[in-house]
Amino acid sequence: MGLFGSASGKDVDEFATRLVDEVFRLRPPEGKAGPFNPGVSLKYLEQRVDALFATATAFRKQHKLGLYKKARLANSFRWAMKERGYEDSFIEMITEKLVVAVSRKD
Repeated sequence: MGLFGSASGKDVDEFATRLVDEVFRLRPPEGKAGPFNPGVSLKYLEQRVDALFATATAFRKQHKLGLYKKARLANSFRWAMKERGYEDSFIEMITEKLVVAVSRKD
């Protein structure tokens, strides 16, 4: 597998942005929920995030992400979450779930 993998840095950044877009659709940051998205239960959110991060695992396998690209994915995800206005505690929790998902040995 090596340190880098077959995906370009741009591909990794775009994938991280797509993940954040999906999280935003599921649960906007505090104070940004609209009338059509009043919020979701924590259990539902966890299930949806687990399913979403299964796509991250598939991305890792498809592109044979190395150590540096996994770190780039996590950092790009973290910064995109910050830009969207999420709280630091939520960002850390969800980024940790992403790191676990892409680091598993399947």
